[in-house]
This record gives sequence, C-alpha cells and structure tokens, in this order.
Amino acid sequence: MPKAYELIADDLRRAIRAGELAPGDKLPAETELAARYRRSVPTVQNALRVLTEEGLIDRRHGRGTFVRRPRTPAVRANSRHQWEKDRARRPLTERAGTGATERDTGLDVSDLAFHAEYQDISAPSDLARVFGVAEGTVLLRRTYRTRHASETAPFNLVTSYLVRDLVAGDPDLLDASREPWPGGTQSQLHTVGIEVDRVEERVTARPPTPEEAAELELPPGTSVILLRKTSYDVRGRAVDVSDITLPGDRTELLFVTQLERW
Repeated sequence: MPKAYELIADDLRRAIRAGELAPGDKLPAETELAARYRRSVPTVQNALRVLTEEGLIDRRHGRGTFVRRPRTPAVRANSRHQWEKDRARRPLTERAGTGATERDTGLDVSDLAFHAEYQDISAPSDLARVFGVAEGTVLLRRTYRTRHASETAPFNLVTSYLVRDLVAGDPDLLDASREPWPGGTQSQLHTVGIEVDRVEERVTARPPTPEEAAELELPPGTSVILLRKTSYDVRGRAVDVSDITLPGDRTELLFVTQLERW
C-alpha cells in the first residue's frame, strides 16, 4: 500500500504532467499543502523530496518551491568530429552560421549565450605526458560555457588545453575575445597548419562535486558524465585535450560505428 507521502507526490506529479502546474509556477507553502492533504508537514516534505529527486521541482532557499523548467536536451554524436573537420576550411559565412552546440541541440545560433576565458598555465605532469612535452611547458587553458539564452545553466562545462607555442603563430588564437570561433577548434588549428587526423574520447561517470551540481543545476542524485577528448594531428601529436563535464539528466551520447562489409 502506498505511503502517505507517495500519494501526495503522485498527485503533484500528475498535476505537473497534466499542465495544471506549469514550468515556473510556485507551489503552495508546505503548511498549505499539509492542510490540503490533511497530513503533517514532514510528510509533505518527503513528497517534495521525491519530486525534487525526479527533477520535477526546484526548492529554492528562502523563495519557495517551483515547477522546474525543462532543460534543453543535447545529443552528442561521434559524427560531430568529421562534421567539424569538413567545415574547418569552409568560408567564414558558412562556418559562422552554425556550430557544434547548435548541431547537438537543434537550436539556432541566436538562441545561445556564450562565454570563454583564456589563461596560460604550466603543464602538470599528466597533460605534459599526453602532449609529449616537458612538465611546466606553457599551455593555453580555455574555459567555455554555452547555454540557452533563456536558461541559467550551461549545457556542459568545458576546459580545453593547447600547447601555447604550437598555436602562437596566429595571435587570434590567444585572444578569448575572438570566441566563439566560427568552425570551432579544428578551424582554429587549421589557421596554423594543423590537420586533425583522429579524435579519442574516454567516457566515465561519477557523482558531481557541489560546484558542478550548482553550476549545472542538477537535481539531487544526478550523475555527471566525464568525457576527455584528445585530438591528434596527422603526425600523431596530441594537439588539443578537452575535459568536458556533461549533465546526466539532459545529455545523450550517441556512438555509431560503420562496420566494413565482408
């Protein structure tokens, strides 16, 4: 037999899914809900906890409880890398028309808000090993956040690393104000004569840190997907390493492998 808090959660869930409570609507106070359902406040709190964990509501300290606005989903397919390479040498007008985020989400470039920060850092041992350079070599660390203009959470958290001397031949590649770069990183590397030959992606998952959960606005209990993308040029050198943290509640990874025919 369902418990009292489960029945309350069922009723509120039904109201949300039926549109009786719309995204952004504020729910009645816990004391009002307790009176409505003739149950105790702790019972109502348990019901709200269930809905919060399901991602249906947001409980905002000092403000109340609101129906959660659906986040824009993203489908990240491995075909994006060839798509980016095909566009790297296309005219600027074509490259500027759309980017990888638009491809993943189905949005238009005008729907997006973008922010980038650049910083020179000394290569730690793990990155130095990947790039095949000495520890302490100067790397350009690039941090990206892209979100739907009507939302507050980014689609993902991206930190990309380049060997600074490898790209310094084009000063524009050292300037964050040039972002978002039409055509993305493969187009940027093309300006200094680098052709990407292959992309390696390693995927793991774990619970988010408190900072990640806050920035991505994750419902409690939601995991993050960690993706390390390493791009290699035609000489076999690692030329870009990107660490990407993806929200597990709105990201789908799609891998399609074409097999050779007998």
